[in-house]
Amino acid sequence: MKRQELMVAAIENGTVIDHIPSNKLFQVVRLLHLEQLKSAVMVGYNLPSSKMGLKSIIKVNGKFFSDAELNTLSVVAPNVTLCIIKDYEVVEKKCVTLPQVITGIVKCANPKCITNNEPMATRFHVSDGEAGIIRCDYCEKEQPLENVKIV
Repeated sequence: MKRQELMVAAIENGTVIDHIPSNKLFQVVRLLHLEQLKSAVMVGYNLPSSKMGLKSIIKVNGKFFSDAELNTLSVVAPNVTLCIIKDYEVVEKKCVTLPQVITGIVKCANPKCITNNEPMATRFHVSDGEAGIIRCDYCEKEQPLENVKIV
């Protein structure tokens, strides 16, 4: 049996975001404002994955993401793998996980919530991490992560 390998250009310095659910890829691109970057961005869509069936991957040359950007990313695509590349070598690898408290990232689904009617930051707690359910600290409305709107 012949082994097939996917050849994607290596990056000298930057970030690789791997194990993105394919249905979330373009949301991740918009969320991280990758279309505004002047550096090279490589995107792989619907790639075979033994863990996920199909996955997507993004390689961003010359860009390292802040904790705030990663927290936002975790809301849309929790459990992606992030690799920091320096001189073509992986110097750090970590799994982006959903924080227990999400502040100022997600819009509350309750139209009567104070956060939708006053100029204030939203704040959610993860009420069920396995099912991806978050709860508004102000009105206590629960909503699944798959349906959230980003502020």
